[in-house]
Amino acid sequence: QLQMVESGGGLVQTGGSLRLSCAASGRLFSSYAMGWFRQAPGKEREFVAAIRWSGGNTHYADDVKGRFTISRDNAKNTVFLQMNSLKPEDTAVYYCAAGNSYLRLRPLEYAYWGQGTQVTVSS
Repeated sequence: QLQMVESGGGLVQTGGSLRLSCAASGRLFSSYAMGWFRQAPGKEREFVAAIRWSGGNTHYADDVKGRFTISRDNAKNTVFLQMNSLKPEDTAVYYCAAGNSYLRLRPLEYAYWGQGTQVTVSS
């Protein structure tokens, strides 16, 4: 079982950058694919990015491709989301999640979740 805590959210202007971190507790972190999801007010939770357990493969939603980068440090049980060129439509609560495959896009396919961190992009 994993427990995750996200950090790094905040308020940023359009075009700015933020780096989210997700620290996990549990000795099996390195065996899980890790994903980032986000949920804006009144909208469903949506896939943002995911990374294979080894870190060798990644997958991105089309609207963040080229702007966001997911990475992980298995020695530190941490996964990151570097967000550049932020837009107001990126405003949401961002969640990290652990699952069996980095190719999974639906929230229900991820077993463990953090509590989320708020990202607000002002125009």
